[in-house]
Amino acid sequence: MLRSTKVTRSNLPVPTIAAIDGIALGGGLELALACDIRVAATSAKMGLVETKLAIIPGAGGTQRLPRTIGVSLAKELIFSARVVDGKEAKSIGLISHVVEQNEVGDAAYRRALALAREFLPQGPVAMRVAKLAINQGMEVDLLTGLAIEEACYAQTIPTKDRIEGLLAFKEKRPPRYKGE
Repeated sequence: MLRSTKVTRSNLPVPTIAAIDGIALGGGLELALACDIRVAATSAKMGLVETKLAIIPGAGGTQRLPRTIGVSLAKELIFSARVVDGKEAKSIGLISHVVEQNEVGDAAYRRALALAREFLPQGPVAMRVAKLAINQGMEVDLLTGLAIEEACYAQTIPTKDRIEGLLAFKEKRPPRYKGE
């Protein structure tokens, strides 16, 4: 199996969120697909339109789109070069959240920031290994995926953050994680 050592948004050790407030066609959508979560405005336009130019998506689109929305629908969108708006993108599972665009034109960005703020209080080590477990587990069968999860879980046990989380829970206070 080929493995890239190049760091991309999909293998960064932190959550990545794409905010699509305008147009994400071709490489723009491929970049968004490399993120963990995608948020779009209802008025956003997305699509892998390369076949209109007699080429194919070349930055991960043919691999990430089917993994996101399913093989048959991904083929349909790529073969037709169809562009979808935020509402349709949400209905087919291309994005996680759709928001009405605001006057400033940054509604998706604001929703992405709100999501990021939800993630910030969580234990950094747990976030890193949870992402690793999910990403690696999606590439293998369930049994192997469960083994990956177990190995990742084991990495959280000896951390100072785990002890801090348990202590904070016991003391009914917010935890103060340090990523250790």
